[in-house]
Amino acid sequence: MARELVDDELWEIVRPLLPPPPLHKTPAGRKRLDDRRVFTGILFILQAGLPWELLPQEMGCGSGMTCWRRARDWQEAGVWGKLHRVLLAKLRHANRIDFSRVIADSSSVRAVHGGKKTGPSPTDRRKAGSKHHLLVDAAGTPLNVILTGANRHDSTQLMPLLDGLQPIAGQRGRPLRKPQCVQADRGYDCKAYRRVLRERGIKPQIGKRLAGHGSHLGLTRWVVERTFAWLHQFRRLRVRYERRADMHEEFLRLGCAMICWRTLSNALRDPFPFC
Repeated sequence: MARELVDDELWEIVRPLLPPPPLHKTPAGRKRLDDRRVFTGILFILQAGLPWELLPQEMGCGSGMTCWRRARDWQEAGVWGKLHRVLLAKLRHANRIDFSRVIADSSSVRAVHGGKKTGPSPTDRRKAGSKHHLLVDAAGTPLNVILTGANRHDSTQLMPLLDGLQPIAGQRGRPLRKPQCVQADRGYDCKAYRRVLRERGIKPQIGKRLAGHGSHLGLTRWVVERTFAWLHQFRRLRVRYERRADMHEEFLRLGCAMICWRTLSNALRDPFPFC
């Protein structure tokens, strides 16, 4: 391949998070495929959007079924969520996490084969679809992601996005837990949520329905749209092919982790971008 999908720096972060291999023996004459090769195959499927059975054999990543089984085992072990949290901590250590505000938004995708967490999409002639709910920081770094059916209203997932936000370590003192401000568009307009946010000491900046233009939230809220564009550059996430909702949701977490890794790589190359 022209470019290594998993470089040494990324693998040193991923390797300690993987569960130990099972104790049962592989068939006679067969050695267990190296985890790094399998992880490369999983990333290739995420980026290219190919069916598992079309994974190119010349990559040396084993068969598509081998990669699928390993991806299933790793997602059941919570590897992708752990990877996301580790990379967020490293980003905070590099001063690349901005908790002055967080922004919530959603995006609908078609669910080709149906499955759990799908529903009639109001934006796609009621065809089966799912919705990606995303929470990012002020710089657009993905902090949390949730999968629901396409017919679930955006406002129902605002508090789950915040409640599911894991504490972000990486520096001395208390880990980051609570943003100063929450921004969202009119789809999240709800008096009850505004009240709950204020009770938690969080300033709500949420667009109001039937109000005229001029909220100016777009001046800072655009970063979540950019992150969705980054996320859906992984072709496996543009359309939901998995019937298993947990597999697609873990692919979402892996996509968020890879966006964090790219941001971290840029930070390591240019630690003082504003000087």
